Amino acid sequence: MQIIINDHRKLHAVKTEFHQAFPNFKLEFLKKPSKVGGSPSEKELVKDGNRIGQARVVHNKGLLTITAGMTAAELTQNFIDVYGLSVKVLEKKNAAWVDAAPSAIIRV
Repeated sequence: MQIIINDHRKLHAVKTEFHQAFPNFKLEFLKKPSKVGGSPSEKELVKDGNRIGQARVVHNKGLLTITAGMTAAELTQNFIDVYGLSVKVLEKKNAAWVDAAPSAIIRV
């Protein structure tokens, strides 16, 4: 799947598009990178109604390609390296959303 990244898109649109393609995973956008293994606090989360341009300092636009088989760590790094967006990947386990392990494989 490919997600359009530009300053005018709303964060909730990106989150929804990702979750529809990969229902066992979801994204949270952060104001800054979180500590390894830590959960983001409400203060660290960027509000879903914000536009992408409000959540980053690198203003590249393009298509972010996400493939089944990509790890959570690879996806997170792609968001940071190419688009300057800090994200946390969450995985649904036992009906709860938990931090995805860096080695978690993104799959449908």
